[in-house]
Amino acid sequence: MIIGKIKKNEKKIEFELHITCVSCKRKVPGGMKTSEKYYGTDLFCEEIKKFRENYLCGRCRDEKRILKNRMKP
Repeated sequence: MIIGKIKKNEKKIEFELHITCVSCKRKVPGGMKTSEKYYGTDLFCEEIKKFRENYLCGRCRDEKRILKNRMKP
């Protein structure tokens, strides 16, 4: 997954992020990429924080989507 914007010829940094689903607490592998300039900035840290607070694994995301579709008339 890419965090932030990476321009065409900009250097990329790949890093591991320990992610846990907020619904089922399942641990998910988090291979992430970002640009070298963006990595470590305040905006980057804020985006990572929000990402961790709202992350749903694939199974929980699908369950939420299916429930939402059933509620539609």
